[in-house]
Amino acid sequence: MSELYQELIKLYQDPMFIQLPIATLLLSVGSFLLVATPWTILAWVDPEWAKPFKIQQKPFQVNKYFLPNMARITINSCMMLVFLVLTWPLLRLSGIHTGEAPAWYIWVSQIVFFLLLDDFLFYWMHRWLHENKWMLKNVHAVHHRIKNTCALDGNYFHWLEFVLIGSLAMAGPILLGCHIYVLYTWIIIRNIEAADGHAGYDFPWNPLRFLPLYDGPVYHDFHHAKFKGNYAGALHYIDRFFGTYIKEYLIYKKEHVYQKSTQRSNRMKKHSNG
Repeated sequence: MSELYQELIKLYQDPMFIQLPIATLLLSVGSFLLVATPWTILAWVDPEWAKPFKIQQKPFQVNKYFLPNMARITINSCMMLVFLVLTWPLLRLSGIHTGEAPAWYIWVSQIVFFLLLDDFLFYWMHRWLHENKWMLKNVHAVHHRIKNTCALDGNYFHWLEFVLIGSLAMAGPILLGCHIYVLYTWIIIRNIEAADGHAGYDFPWNPLRFLPLYDGPVYHDFHHAKFKGNYAGALHYIDRFFGTYIKEYLIYKKEHVYQKSTQRSNRMKKHSNG
């Protein structure tokens, strides 16, 4: 027993324990808050110049959910920390390493692979959370308390769902045994998407809107407004394959013209009241 205890102590004294689970969790929470904060302040102020670009012409729920949001982020981060500490002996067996960093093209190709795999896995988990009555009522319903989201709501989850989402994000890096810096890059990208996808505004100058296969806050906003459909995380094309697009989202994309803000405002009122 004492030998096993000594081995466990040695395992948790490994520098990789700080570099992999601990640093990754801190980077995840920090990058999310860094991106979500300015978007959330904008939604809280909700200035007149930005209102034509609101996806739903309804008041944001920032005041109501700010403190619950911060509580959720704190609790979920603590639960994730517990999960990572308990699973560290298994996670240490993965090929994630601190050796020589890969060439840029390997770096990029691995990030693309992580994104594709994560979104495919997220689609099926998210759809299951809606189709399983117990999980929907007791777990996923927490996230759907908020109908008109701001960026901070991107991490408003039941702790179990938060741990599941975090586990999916680690699947690709564990599978490929990537460099730790590639993992850090991926975690930052994943949290940028989480914040941006809940921002509540569809600005034409949002640079993320021009990424291939990504549709910014619009895609996921319709999921919160209509509840069923648009189950993927960032890459909406998956819903096309499985026939789960939200009809109103497709109408929006077909009719949407950025320059005509008056027409846009009228369409959004129809969407909000639909």
